[in-house]
Amino acid sequence: MTETALPLTAQDSLVAIMIAVSASDETIRTSELVTIQRIVNHLPVFAGFDQDRITLIAQTVFDLFEEEDGLDALFGLVREALPERLFETAYAIACDVAAADGTLLESELRLLEEIRYELNIDRLHGAAIERGARARHISI
Repeated sequence: MTETALPLTAQDSLVAIMIAVSASDETIRTSELVTIQRIVNHLPVFAGFDQDRITLIAQTVFDLFEEEDGLDALFGLVREALPERLFETAYAIACDVAAADGTLLESELRLLEEIRYELNIDRLHGAAIERGARARHISI
């Protein structure tokens, strides 16, 4: 595990989840970056967050993705830092980032499924969160 991987705050964990979803297809799209920035700028859960940390968190995620068990390590760090009451928030913002470019690729769908599993998101709650993201990001 990389030295930069520790310790993450709850806010860092949320950012890490969003970056992981964006990077899951090996292409970070502008629409995804804009969505991450908008979420960090506007959601109350990010009040007081130092946005300069985004680069460090992104590098941590990229470093972990280079490791064999990096995704497991990332989820371990997230579960350690993130209070359970924010698990659905993490899934909701992950869905928003995945939906930001208007297309859900197989790699993004697999990672969202893994996030649901790792954060123990109830199937019905997950479906509702996904439906909300789809509704917010649909185009005319």
